[in-house]
Amino acid sequence: MSAPTAAVPNRLRVCVLASDAPTRERLAALVAESGHQLVEPATPADAALTDGGSQGWAAPAFVVALGAADEEFGGLLPVEATAAQVDAALRAVAAGLIVRAPSRPDRSFASLPEEAPVLLTPREIEVLAALGNGLSNKAAARQLGISPHTVKFHIEALFRKLDAKSRAEAVAKGLRWQIVEF
Repeated sequence: MSAPTAAVPNRLRVCVLASDAPTRERLAALVAESGHQLVEPATPADAALTDGGSQGWAAPAFVVALGAADEEFGGLLPVEATAAQVDAALRAVAAGLIVRAPSRPDRSFASLPEEAPVLLTPREIEVLAALGNGLSNKAAARQLGISPHTVKFHIEALFRKLDAKSRAEAVAKGLRWQIVEF
C-alpha cells in the first residue's frame, strides 16, 4: 500500500472558464499561484474561476468570478484580486459559502485629507517603513527583532489608524502624510 502524497494539503481542483485565451492564461496563472490544481472544464472540479464572460459552457456549481457583477456566481471578486484572495474565495465557494468583495465607492487617493489625522507609535512607523521596502511579515520581523505575530499586530493597527485596506494604500498614505520617506 503506497503512502498518500502530502505535497499540497487541501488542494482544490479548479477549472478556468474565460471568454478569451489571454484571460484564460491570466486566470490559470492565478489558480497556479494560489496553489491549486488546474483541470480542464470537462473534468470534475471542486470550483471554477471565471471572468464572467458567457461562452455557452456549463459552469460547475461553485464559481468565483473576477470583475463580474452577475449575482448568479457563488463568488464575486474585483478583477485585480490577488492570488491569496482568489485562494480564499475558491475555498469558500467550494465549501458552499457565498463570497462578495466589499464595495469601495471611492477607490482613489484623491479623497485623502491633507494632514495626517492620526499619531503612530515609533514601532508602527518602523513597520510601515518595512512595508514600503516590500518586506514580508517574516522579513520585517527579522529586521526589527520582533515576532511575525507582532508585525501582523502592528500592520492591523496601521490599517485601522490610517483607514487603509491594503499594504500599498497604507504606504501611500504614509508617504503622502510624510510619516515615512524612501
